[in-house]
Amino acid sequence: MFDQNIAALIFIALVAVIIYRAWHSVPQGQQWTVERWGRFTRVLKPGFNLIVPFVDKIGRRQIVMEQVLDVEPQEVISADNAMVTTDAVCFFQVIDPIRASYEVNDLPRAMQNLVMTNIRAVLGSMELDAMLSNRDVINTALLTKVDEATNPWGVKVTRIEIRDITPPRDLVDAMANQMKAEREKRAQILRAEGERESAIKVAEGQKRAQILDAEGMREAAFLEAEAREREAEAEAKATALVSEAIANGNPQAINYFVAQKYVDALGQLASSQNSKVVLMPLEASDVIGSIAGIKELVESAKSPAA
Repeated sequence: MFDQNIAALIFIALVAVIIYRAWHSVPQGQQWTVERWGRFTRVLKPGFNLIVPFVDKIGRRQIVMEQVLDVEPQEVISADNAMVTTDAVCFFQVIDPIRASYEVNDLPRAMQNLVMTNIRAVLGSMELDAMLSNRDVINTALLTKVDEATNPWGVKVTRIEIRDITPPRDLVDAMANQMKAEREKRAQILRAEGERESAIKVAEGQKRAQILDAEGMREAAFLEAEAREREAEAEAKATALVSEAIANGNPQAINYFVAQKYVDALGQLASSQNSKVVLMPLEASDVIGSIAGIKELVESAKSPAA
């Protein structure tokens, strides 16, 4: 009886071990490979799975979710011999767990070395200025190269991001000084352009003022000439009237010209700055008489017209 109990316990334990070795629960986001006598047979999907105990075993546990690989910082020499330190991160996803398990050994380490090698290749072919200003171009080039290289491993590289590119401190100081000099140069250029525009505006204003002055002087000269012309016409008419009067035998008309010249001479004498006292000569009475004669001449000229 005792032996039967022991045998039953051994049988139960053996069944429990068999069930334990045959039953496997695969988590969501993972796929496991099954190997029989060391050879791949099938892939276990997420959920409840059974295998042949003591014959089959779990080979590789692959995570099929997108994973993040932190690439170690490394120093890179640019095309213009500048030493920089780079830091990157890689995002990838296992799309074929069979090839990811049996086409490459230690997938994360292989991915990291591959990314580091391509970073040195891509950045080493660029100059420092292009390296610092074309981050998107670098990321695209790295993604294309690494994704192509990892395709036989059943891995899809989704993104590669260069997180930081750090030049040496002395080079950073030199770049800062260069940027400061370029900004000062642009400021001087803008200042010079502003002064030039101001000088042009001032010159244009002066030119416009001179044009307006010239036009004003021309208009004044034109008006003055027109006034002289009218004065000459009036003088000519007066001369014609006096000449006609003389021709008609009026002797007082001759005194018109003498009186006019005499009055002009007296006006100039009176307007002189040096003359303080003006003495009228005795001939002033003759001038007055001439003026009276001119008055009579004009009245006589008006009477026939009336």
